[in-house]
Amino acid sequence: MMLEGKVALVTGGRGGIGRAICARLMREGATVYAADLNEGGSLGAGTAPGQFLRLDVADEAEVIAAMAEVREAAGKLDILVNAAGIEIEKTIEHTTLEEWNRSFAVNVTGTFLTSKHALPLMRAAAQGGTTASLINFGSYDGFIADPGLAAYCATKGAVHALTRAMACDHGPEGIRVNAICPGYIDTPMLQSFFTGDGSGGGGKGIDELQQAVRDVHPMRSYGTPDDIANLVNWLASDEARYASGQLWVLDGGLSAQVQQMKL
Repeated sequence: MMLEGKVALVTGGRGGIGRAICARLMREGATVYAADLNEGGSLGAGTAPGQFLRLDVADEAEVIAAMAEVREAAGKLDILVNAAGIEIEKTIEHTTLEEWNRSFAVNVTGTFLTSKHALPLMRAAAQGGTTASLINFGSYDGFIADPGLAAYCATKGAVHALTRAMACDHGPEGIRVNAICPGYIDTPMLQSFFTGDGSGGGGKGIDELQQAVRDVHPMRSYGTPDDIANLVNWLASDEARYASGQLWVLDGGLSAQVQQMKL
């Protein structure tokens, strides 16, 4: 097992991608804390992998308490995955200041707070020639933009820049920092996008929209949470010991093509 003896904390750990990440890390031998606002998360009640930690990533007191719990139980943190995030489907003209601030509070400030307060535990893990791995969640929307996702795109661009800065600052301490930048992944957030104004659906049925999204991808499909979990697992492992400061795009080739030239 690639992660035997390692300790991991996954924010958004009860969401679609978060659950897949927790399950994969556990299969590889890690002790996993699944941090989220509630036990059900975006998928609802039911058996879910990992030890649940109630956590609002935008609340510094809750972040400090969560890290204290990990410190008391494990004394270190080898892997931090900042997967918590929200999406607002509006242009800036229709985005309220409250919505804008909430987007940044969860997607950017949440990443800042969990990373900041995890660093002492990650330094404790980065001993004896091994490294600790901090994995943020950006998006291909941090490079190019979907319509109607202005605040979301802005937050992901900020996460990309923060990832590079953290990699430079904490690499000498044995802490690797990377970001995964997904494209279209089959999650509750994606299904909400299909039914929202941001999809540009123009009254089309959800099945037609889903097929249209598949068809614009070179691989003719969108991804699954397990696809993301596989990359997280590699970045978390010692096999990725020299990987840091990178933005890993996982989008089925979508951003590689010139859209207007697509046949």
